[in-house]
Amino acid sequence: MSKIANVAVIGLGGRGLGWIKGELLKLDYVNITAVCDEYTDRVEAAQKAVAEVRGTTPFGTLDYKEAIKRDDVDVVLIFTAWESHVEIAVESMKAGKYTGLEVGGAYSVEDCWKLVDTQEKTGTPFMFLENCCYGEYELLVLNMVRQGMFGDIVHCEGGYCHDLRHEISFGRENRHYRLRNYLARNCENYPTHDLGPIAKLLNINRGNRMTSLTSFASCSKGLHEYILDRKADDSDLKYATFSQGDIIKTFITCENGETIVLTLDTTLPRSYSRQFTVRGTKGMYAEDGNYVFLDKVHEKYEFGARPLWDNAKEYQKEYHHELWGDPEKLYGQGHGGMDFLVISALFDSYFNNTYPPIDVYDAAAWMCVTALSEQSIREGNKKMEFPDFTRGKYADRQEHSAGMFSLEK
Repeated sequence: MSKIANVAVIGLGGRGLGWIKGELLKLDYVNITAVCDEYTDRVEAAQKAVAEVRGTTPFGTLDYKEAIKRDDVDVVLIFTAWESHVEIAVESMKAGKYTGLEVGGAYSVEDCWKLVDTQEKTGTPFMFLENCCYGEYELLVLNMVRQGMFGDIVHCEGGYCHDLRHEISFGRENRHYRLRNYLARNCENYPTHDLGPIAKLLNINRGNRMTSLTSFASCSKGLHEYILDRKADDSDLKYATFSQGDIIKTFITCENGETIVLTLDTTLPRSYSRQFTVRGTKGMYAEDGNYVFLDKVHEKYEFGARPLWDNAKEYQKEYHHELWGDPEKLYGQGHGGMDFLVISALFDSYFNNTYPPIDVYDAAAWMCVTALSEQSIREGNKKMEFPDFTRGKYADRQEHSAGMFSLEK
């Protein structure tokens, strides 16, 4: 296989164009041969960005099928609005193109099955681009868990806690898909940033699986008040009724007995957090405060953990994950280095013909949380059962990428 990957980038909004400028054009083994978006100005902006750095102009189109079918495309990277993720990924896999899919929740469980069935039928490699699985502290804690520092893991929590009121309120002006979703849906709409690292840590789809889910939604007040205060001249949105609750809590049970709590918190004022928390029989880690609390080591802080805040850094020397070799070189990359690591993993898999570290079963299990949570909330917080997208194979599956999320301690 050639050591040059010819890539089509589909979806050229903030994320897609950001990946082109921030990551892909820095990789000398990537040749961007096609770009696609439904808006002409975005296509032209992407073509210009590539031409300025590489001196060549990629093929541009408004039709993703035209980009996918090209002979000079080996890898398809999808950064479109959530609604079209599955449709485009299925088309890409059917065309035999290595498929990388940006994160987002699914609109139906059936869509998740489409991803799985297409991948199994075609055999086309597929990787879910969940960059937060490659976070510095997510990988540090994973290493500590694998080495028994926290004992048996009992419970994990995570969240997507990010004040998106401006992005949503100005969705029409910026052609951003979140606005229409918040108007029409009420669900855990962005679960994978927080669930991905937890699922890897709990060996989901590899000897363990999520079995049930129940979601709860608060009332919706944050966006309405924000629009009245910051965008009062918008006669449509000023009187709009948003379906999306301000806070969504999702409770998940696992086959091996662990529990997971996810929080979506995007329409009230707050600071950013993914609330990554791991609780075990010998200790815990909490992202809020970035601290480790170990049994028999930190007991004097039982009634106040503030003195421990940021002590997780002290564990870096011994438990630092090998992927983060030199953190100083990664901090300046997209999302603090996570984007570089996830795209590097994709191309490592592509060039070496190895199994993707975040596969189609991961994508389906994590994405379906959105569809299940929407139904749970709609039906009065009904308990929903998770499908087994591996069709029973999870019981004996092992992690293929030993250096990343290995099950070995």
